[in-house]
Amino acid sequence: MTVLYVVLPLALLIAAAAVWGFSWAVRRGQFDDLDTPSQRMLLDDDPVVMDPLDAPASPDRLGEAPNSSPSTEPKQVSSKR
Repeated sequence: MTVLYVVLPLALLIAAAAVWGFSWAVRRGQFDDLDTPSQRMLLDDDPVVMDPLDAPASPDRLGEAPNSSPSTEPKQVSSKR
C-alpha cells in the first residue's frame, strides 16, 4: 500500500510530461502536414533522361549488349553428368 505513495505521483508526473510534450509539438507545427514528408522522397530526384540510342530495341533483348545481334543457332547441350 505504501508503494502507491511513490508510484501514483510518478505516474502523474510522467503523464503530465507526455501531455506537455504533445502540446509543445502541436504548437511548433509538427502535425500540420502529415502527407507531404512521406511523398517528398518520391519527388526529390530529378527526372532521368535516357539517350534513345542507349535504350534496348525490344523487351526480349534486355539482357543482351546494345549492338549484338541475337543468335539464331540452337545451343549445344552437353550430356556429361
